[in-house]
Amino acid sequence: MALKIKNGKGLIYALVAVFACLLLTCNFSLAATTEAKHYSELQLPALPEIKIPKYERFVLQNGLVVYLMEDHELPLVNGTAFVRTGNRLEPMEKVGLAGFTGAVMRTGGTKQHSADELNEILEQRAASVEASIGESSGSASFDALSEDLETVFGLFAEVLRSPAFAQEKLDLAKTQAKGGIARRNDNPDGIASREFKKLIYGKDSPYSRTIEYATVDRVEREDLLKFYQQYFHPNNIILGIVGDFDSKKMRSLVQAKFGDWNRNPGIAKPKLPSVSPANTGGVFFVNQPQLTQSSVLLGHLGGRFDSPDYAALDVLNGVLNGFGGRLFNELRSRQGLAYSVYGEWSPRYDYPGIFIAGGQTRSDATVQFVKALQAEIKRIQTQRVTAKELAFAKESTLNSFVFNFQDPSQTLSRLMRYEYYGYPADFLFRYQKAVAATTAADVQRVAREYLKPEKLVTLVVGNQTAIQPPLTQLAAQVTPIDVTIPGSQPQAKN
Repeated sequence: MALKIKNGKGLIYALVAVFACLLLTCNFSLAATTEAKHYSELQLPALPEIKIPKYERFVLQNGLVVYLMEDHELPLVNGTAFVRTGNRLEPMEKVGLAGFTGAVMRTGGTKQHSADELNEILEQRAASVEASIGESSGSASFDALSEDLETVFGLFAEVLRSPAFAQEKLDLAKTQAKGGIARRNDNPDGIASREFKKLIYGKDSPYSRTIEYATVDRVEREDLLKFYQQYFHPNNIILGIVGDFDSKKMRSLVQAKFGDWNRNPGIAKPKLPSVSPANTGGVFFVNQPQLTQSSVLLGHLGGRFDSPDYAALDVLNGVLNGFGGRLFNELRSRQGLAYSVYGEWSPRYDYPGIFIAGGQTRSDATVQFVKALQAEIKRIQTQRVTAKELAFAKESTLNSFVFNFQDPSQTLSRLMRYEYYGYPADFLFRYQKAVAATTAADVQRVAREYLKPEKLVTLVVGNQTAIQPPLTQLAAQVTPIDVTIPGSQPQAKN
């Protein structure tokens, strides 16, 4: 009898548990049904106000500009030095020189430590020191644990002040560069990007010229020393350090490692290369018979970030691009022409950038794709953007604004970059306000003023036989581009 009662109680408990589960499930289902909303109905809080973390800026007597920004969240310190130089300043007959200078500054060791010694010391501390020279600036950087800061910062100072430029490391860098030259036609998008810049800026422009076997062979170690000595001086450098340190001690360390570096009183801001459009129209073609699709680029010379209309042009970018943009909706979703498609006003800090549009499409849709792109560029000039399009573009732009300040290092880098190019420190905040104030009329005005459909340069990289109808439907004259690598060796026969 007791056993039956016990089993009965167990059954009752089980039924109660099942009922409770059903009741909770039902409640959750009802809650989900009544509370679920379409994404467009969601009410999101306003974006938080972004504030730049506290930082210190000072200048050493030798002219070195220094930014310090403490961040004690992790026991790490990193720093970057911006050097006023760039590969656009290298001689045309020695393209590649600046890149080799930046690379071998680090890989070639210093006068105090060989490359192997430098690598070993850094590896033991899970630290890094790097250096490079790009188009419009040079840079050197370091990353270290707080406890290793003095040692790593000392090595960083050595790389900046006394690189050895070991000959064997230059030889290695030149060999690697030649390997890159040999492979540069493997990627059709790479071909398109490289050749399009030449069509916009001119093949001999510092903003589009390419490294070749001949220019690599002309670079000697003495050239690296000369290039380094021309630009690497304390009064030509901006240094920024962020991380887990005490600013007073860090200031003393900077003074100890860089204070006795003599300034160069004769250094002057380099004269930048002039820029003018190499072509103001035309259709150009690179034949790649192995391809089953075409890479297409259209565009013309553009402008700079400091244009008073930059914010409105960036909103225009938002109207054209993205999953809700005109190009995606029309060329991909409605017409089914594109695997990818985009159009962008792409400025630069101190020289004109490019307005560029393009994408990838199947060979037999190439001509239709180009015409559709041209039509959308003209349409944004004549058909005012709707309130929905404007809101989407502005919200996307403003919502992404916070990603400019994801961490203190990124914020400090931006402050340094603005000083490097002579922009106001609050440039990004001015841009934010200008985006918020942009109207549909502004977008249409800048589209009419800055976009030049009649001057579009068109480049197609694809299979000539498979592109049907032919590109002559776009223009009576289609100019072929030969991308054969100068000085390349013919393949040996088996």
